[in-house]
Amino acid sequence: MANAFTRNLTFQSNDLGKDATLALTFDVDTNGMYDEFFPVVWKVFPFWKNGSYRSQATYTNQLAFFKPQVAWDNSIIDALACVELNVGEKTSLTEANDVYSFSRPVAGIKDVLQAVNNTEDVQDIAVGFMTRGDLKPKPSLYYPEVGDGSPIMAQFNTVLRAYITSNYQENAILREPIATFELWSHDLAALPENTTWNLKYDSSSGRYTIVQA
Repeated sequence: MANAFTRNLTFQSNDLGKDATLALTFDVDTNGMYDEFFPVVWKVFPFWKNGSYRSQATYTNQLAFFKPQVAWDNSIIDALACVELNVGEKTSLTEANDVYSFSRPVAGIKDVLQAVNNTEDVQDIAVGFMTRGDLKPKPSLYYPEVGDGSPIMAQFNTVLRAYITSNYQENAILREPIATFELWSHDLAALPENTTWNLKYDSSSGRYTIVQA
């Protein structure tokens, strides 16, 4: 992939003082979000009030379209078919004898990822990214009920946000914005390959902060 990069993020705490759950998601509001498509929770990390804890997340900017399998609890649990592609490329989803497949990507529209549903039925389609060693993509954006012959024009944003909330699990589809305050936000493309971040809690103000170690 052009301009490929990997970002290794480490979040840590030491005697935090209060139990907390950190949720990471690519949910920067863009046109159509929470209407035509929905962000997906990437990582959920628990941190306990006593002791030292470290959690790691690795992002690689190899994007992919995939046919998601969605569980009853509104989370993505599998990819029935997937294809890696780059920004500015397009693919199409087809189905034959209950087997889904994406076509080989070709040149498309600049600055967007494009997928066309050519299955002759309504389909869910998702955007994710491939981490080295994984056979299936990590989901990031979910497009439900894409009509036959309809295209998806996805603009994936590499801005990652963090929230303190215990209301979600990994791969949960966010049907509405997270209600808690955005704790941390960074464009992964602007970060060095490896960064470490300290999660802290101020008992006097009741607020959490994340600062670079």
